Amino acid sequence: MRARFLLAVLALVLFAAPGSAGTLVEPPSLDKLVRAGNLPPVRERVPAEPAIVDLDSEGKTTGRYGGELRLLMGKQKDTRMMSIYGYARLISLDSDLEFAPDILKSFDVKDGRQFTFRLRRGHRWSDGHPFTAEDFRYYWEDVANNKKLTPRGLPKAMLVENEPPKFEVIDETTVRYTWHRPNREFISWIAGSRPLALFRPAHYLKQFHVDHGDKSGIDALVKASHKVDWADLHMSRDRWYNMDNADLPTLQPWMNTTRPPAIRFIFKRNPYYHRIDTNGRQLPYIDRVVLSLGESKIVPAKTGTGEADLQAKYIRLDHYTFLKEGEQRHDYSVRLWKRTQGAHIALFPNLNAADPEWRKLLQDVRFRRALSLAIDRHEINQVVYYGLAREGNNTVLPESPLYRPRLQSAWATLDLERANMLLDEMGLTKRNKDGIRLLPGGRPLIITVDTAGESTYQVDVLELVHDSWLKAGVKLFTKPSQREVFRQRIVAGQTVMSTFSGISNGIPTAAMSPEEFAPTNRYQLQWPQWGLWGQTAGKMGEKPALPEVSRLLRLYQDWLYAADEDEQRKTWEEMLGIHADQVFTIGIVNSTLQPVVVNNRLRNVPEKGFYNWSPGAYFGIYKPDTFWFAAE
Repeated sequence: MRARFLLAVLALVLFAAPGSAGTLVEPPSLDKLVRAGNLPPVRERVPAEPAIVDLDSEGKTTGRYGGELRLLMGKQKDTRMMSIYGYARLISLDSDLEFAPDILKSFDVKDGRQFTFRLRRGHRWSDGHPFTAEDFRYYWEDVANNKKLTPRGLPKAMLVENEPPKFEVIDETTVRYTWHRPNREFISWIAGSRPLALFRPAHYLKQFHVDHGDKSGIDALVKASHKVDWADLHMSRDRWYNMDNADLPTLQPWMNTTRPPAIRFIFKRNPYYHRIDTNGRQLPYIDRVVLSLGESKIVPAKTGTGEADLQAKYIRLDHYTFLKEGEQRHDYSVRLWKRTQGAHIALFPNLNAADPEWRKLLQDVRFRRALSLAIDRHEINQVVYYGLAREGNNTVLPESPLYRPRLQSAWATLDLERANMLLDEMGLTKRNKDGIRLLPGGRPLIITVDTAGESTYQVDVLELVHDSWLKAGVKLFTKPSQREVFRQRIVAGQTVMSTFSGISNGIPTAAMSPEEFAPTNRYQLQWPQWGLWGQTAGKMGEKPALPEVSRLLRLYQDWLYAADEDEQRKTWEEMLGIHADQVFTIGIVNSTLQPVVVNNRLRNVPEKGFYNWSPGAYFGIYKPDTFWFAAE
């Protein structure tokens, strides 16, 4: 709180009077444009009250301008990583996982249901056009509530009990959303790695909208672009998350200047970016970012020869030794950050399997517990992860304030005697000549584990699970498929068990949503039909057949309407306890390490950090706009 107060005072000192704006520092790469009159000076480009980044409080140093950050990517849609890494959000998470205004000047929340957002006066899009409440109005009225552009209706995060909010434009820099009941997930969605985007650059997109643009001109563009209609054209120009439309204005630190298709995308500094450091230097420090596309499988080799300045994507722990060998030759360092998924690899029994015999078996907690007890996690950790991972359940990690050691170890320690006893207790006592137990119907107890075929770790881990399960009379086969087919099979109940990474947020606070631990989505691998039922408020899917699952759904609802964070914490604790005891998912190891290759001249990249999709946005939470290159 004291740091925020000091920053507020600094903002008043620097920007209260027009003349004081002279303390702002012009990035040298923009000097020529400013002198030629093609770009306003920096004092006219940043907001009247910019977002001030206190580098000292983050353990960083003031940077020097210039340089080109090289990243290696595997496919064209990886341009979206610039939206993720840039991590400019209305409200963002800091490295302490606290929510704070970012693009917004401030926000107020009343009773968890009324959200008032105040913009920064003078904030502009990357093309210099004012960013105002009109951009929020355009999204709400012309995009979100237009059935041609949003045929599936409003995003989940905009609905409470299937009811939308009341949206109000208070003035040019203030908007408000009000629901009839609390919307506890709203801020988390806004601060997400793929955020709920409540605004659009109205001045740019209106030309493609039938209610605002010239119809004959739109029709001509539809024909020239080979689009179906105006809505298809509008959506193709509004790929804000992908950042592949070089004409689409942005609020991110760097803006795309390359039109696809291409194998090299150049992102240049956003001259109207809203963040500055405490010395008045407009961020980002680095002038441009270059994304080079190629085969993802050769990214580690290229990284090892010094072709990237900051690389973690498409690199795994088993590349570590090779990458370390190139450190001195190519002037980079390999750091090891911690992954914060609940499990690097987990098994997901499909409790909604279509086969009645398998469904009954998988819904018996004794079966799930037995399978978990029959896994030698220590062996897997030593053989596959070099002993560097943590063995245990698919649950929250020690870095979370919600962590309890017993949750990590419940039913997650090798105990073949107890595993066999549980299976015998279920009546699975008959075996075939190979020692494999028989199902009640006489079929051998062979579990086919579907995989998305995207990770060599899965193959190695499942081979070791296969060996230990045999000692309990259970045989394992694997079935790889493409991700889309993989998900379709699970939702249809054709899969008995699958493997994937565990919960995405292994470091939650009580204020973060516990939806991953309740049936809330059809794509939850352990209960897709129950998840669909919860997702659609009982209109589709199947009502949960297990009382513990129904309890999780009720607790999730309790969290949504909790009066304060203390109630939210109690709800979280009960949900985590049920999840661990019932073994709805079978975690194997967590806290695995992610190699991060960093050019030795690149500064302000943490030596240690966590590498995670959400929360974290991979590098985003560490503000890449503050990274800078030391002189050669």
